[in-house]
Amino acid sequence: MLHKTEQGNMGEFNSHEEKVLENLLDLSHTLGRSDKSLAILGEGNTSARIDKDTFLIKASGSELSSLKRDEIVKVNFAPVLAMFGKKSGDEETHRALCAAKATPGESKPSVETTFHAFLLQQENVRFVGHTHPISINSILCSEKAALFAENRLFPDEIVCCGPASLLIDYVDPGTLLGEAIKDGWEAFVAQRGFPPKVILLKNHGVITTGASASAVLAATLMVEKAARIFAGTYAMGGPVFMPEKEVWRIHTRIDEHYRQKKLNLTSS
Repeated sequence: MLHKTEQGNMGEFNSHEEKVLENLLDLSHTLGRSDKSLAILGEGNTSARIDKDTFLIKASGSELSSLKRDEIVKVNFAPVLAMFGKKSGDEETHRALCAAKATPGESKPSVETTFHAFLLQQENVRFVGHTHPISINSILCSEKAALFAENRLFPDEIVCCGPASLLIDYVDPGTLLGEAIKDGWEAFVAQRGFPPKVILLKNHGVITTGASASAVLAATLMVEKAARIFAGTYAMGGPVFMPEKEVWRIHTRIDEHYRQKKLNLTSS
């Protein structure tokens, strides 16, 4: 039976929530490390599902590298999901996000809370990480974004990032971006039969999802590695992508699924 452990700015919470919080802080600090060039200053955000009703998300204006416990906000899913389909202005969105908080406090949920709420409702998604890597944005701010999203260069990219990524055209951050990601995700799954692990946002950044903080970190680091390799191939004549048959072979191999489990990249 879960027991209550602590009371702070997030309110009273139990041992399960405490573990989720610690994992989210560790993920945030790693993604925000200056040597990784994934996010600087207040860039990026992270989130984690607690249960069917609530989730945790980085507060607006905080930094991933130095994120503190009181800079993480506990939010109710229902009022955030209710924002979809409404053409809300900035002030209305601000009020709605503040009203969605599950516990009192001055911190405001990230303006991108809507897409986190949607993604955390999806099967096998318990953590979400959003960053602005230099290497990936070099591609997403170019004419090669679709080529990078649709193809794979090496096996470990498939293992950590899936057979293809979801590419979203530039949309104003906030509720409009949440709507675009929701529509894009649903269309991707309907067309391909599997959910994306990596979402690429043109002229913006990357989102990775996973059943664990480890899965989100692995996908982020691997897509960043793939971006550097992709860009580097143009000094050698351009990329040579893996054939679709071989991509699917890696994606469905039993031994690769076993390795994903050992690396804590899946829920089972």
